Amino acid sequence: MKTAVIVFPGSNCDRDAAVAIERVTGAAPAMVWHGESSLPDGLDFIMIPGGFSYGDYLRSGAIAARSPIMGDLVARAEGGTPVLGVCNGFQILIEAGLLPGALMRNAGLRFICEKTPLYVESANTSFTRAYAGTSDLVIPIAHHDGNYFADDATLDRLEGEGRVAFRYGNNPNGSARDIAGITNAAGNVLGMMPHPERAVDPVHGGTDGLGVFESVLGKG
Repeated sequence: MKTAVIVFPGSNCDRDAAVAIERVTGAAPAMVWHGESSLPDGLDFIMIPGGFSYGDYLRSGAIAARSPIMGDLVARAEGGTPVLGVCNGFQILIEAGLLPGALMRNAGLRFICEKTPLYVESANTSFTRAYAGTSDLVIPIAHHDGNYFADDATLDRLEGEGRVAFRYGNNPNGSARDIAGITNAAGNVLGMMPHPERAVDPVHGGTDGLGVFESVLGKG
């Protein structure tokens, strides 16, 4: 299986992402610098990690979404390649137009870094099937702009099409309808604010995030 992690100036979870992917697949992903114009051929999975790309200037993810590599990434996503964006990666996916809505400042206007209860809304996605029979998780969050917003029509569409993958158990940031993660209409792109790559090893406090990688990488 061929995988890749996109690295932006300000990424700080790229190594965590690589470790999580290698833990499931047994092979290290290609680490692709944002300034490249194309991704490696034959990729089975692409991840956009968390961090603070370009220092979160303008809006979180806004500049990164216009990096040279994003043209090819958007084309791969639209062609069906599975893409996971976590935290800043979720922000980048929205700014690139691959997912609807917006991620605003947290309702409390402060950075939140803590473990948070998460509910698996649907185990019928390519990113959550390993959680079949499981509903409650605990996965870390670390963000300042994680307050998911969309108009009522968009929210109703996401709900009606089963595209809400995860909800917060405690809604730490004020997200509409407790939404913590959504997919695109085709189901091959997932954006989520919690960090599953930080919850794949018991030494780090739990393995509840492992199911995301096992699901999409065909091990779940």
